[in-house]
Amino acid sequence: MSMLMRSVVMSLAIAFVVMLVIFITVFMAFPLPDVSYLWEQHLFSLPFIVVVPALSLVIGGFFGLFQGIIARRQLKQVEEGLREIENGRPIYLPVVSEGTEVDALWKRMKNVQRHAAEQARASQKLANEKAEDQEKVIQEMISRERHRLARELHDSVSQQLFAASMLMSAINESKDPGAPENRQLNLVEQMIHQSQLEMRALLLHLRPAALKGKSLQEGIKELLDELTQKVPIDIHEKIEDMRLDKGVEDHLFRILQESVSNTLRHAKATSLEILLIEREGLIILRVSDNGVGFALDEFKAGSYGLQNMQERALEIGGTLKVVSLPDKGTRLEVKVPVISMEEDQND
Repeated sequence: MSMLMRSVVMSLAIAFVVMLVIFITVFMAFPLPDVSYLWEQHLFSLPFIVVVPALSLVIGGFFGLFQGIIARRQLKQVEEGLREIENGRPIYLPVVSEGTEVDALWKRMKNVQRHAAEQARASQKLANEKAEDQEKVIQEMISRERHRLARELHDSVSQQLFAASMLMSAINESKDPGAPENRQLNLVEQMIHQSQLEMRALLLHLRPAALKGKSLQEGIKELLDELTQKVPIDIHEKIEDMRLDKGVEDHLFRILQESVSNTLRHAKATSLEILLIEREGLIILRVSDNGVGFALDEFKAGSYGLQNMQERALEIGGTLKVVSLPDKGTRLEVKVPVISMEEDQND
């Protein structure tokens, strides 16, 4: 029986019981010689036999209204529970009558949340296993490529810069100090010398982009330090310490790299804000800038980077939300549910 039908039936039943009680009470207190006497007696200018059913219906209606208010409150609780499930937060069963529709609905919602948590946990497990299996291969490939690039740069570009520097020094020493072209030659020698310094710095900083044994917090701080040195952008950060699985850390770092890369390439921003916090059972990674922004519908259609970030968020059981308006900047936010080690072991 539906909630509406139950409310109507209850109202009619209460009205019938009230009417029956009134008639029985009247008949016992004032025995009537004839039933037709009820039509002759008036109450509020109406026959008694009409007033009693009407009054009973009003009383039943009040009880039905009260029942409807309770049902509406229960539906409001269900709506709030669904909103909590949508946001990835835990729900708690309220005190409701056992066996009712609302009780069954709350139990189903709890089952849905449990299944979603299990899927998120399984996704994070799979991400961890894939990250652990691929980490060694990726690190080995990146290390080989890094050393190959460093060796080629050192053997070719670096040697050529060194030779050019020696040649320019010899030319400057052989020239008359008062010659007018010496100023330009000295400037060229300084540029070559500066290029040598930058090449040495590049060779020293050739490294893989992955975390490579560092925590997510350490990787983010190192990335931001490098950006501060090389890019003219104002960076604000709030990074809290927390323990995360390797797979989750790797995916969040990759999402951050992709987002920062998009900001540097497209946003024309002068300010960048990075936030990594844990609130109400959720890991929140937020990247905001004050750049040119974009129309989100047009950007989604052809954005491989956004699709890649969404897939990475889904792989660890999280959600990704991007908010952007033209000339208003962009904000990217990733929320990942925290799966405790105790829950993981119990499974």
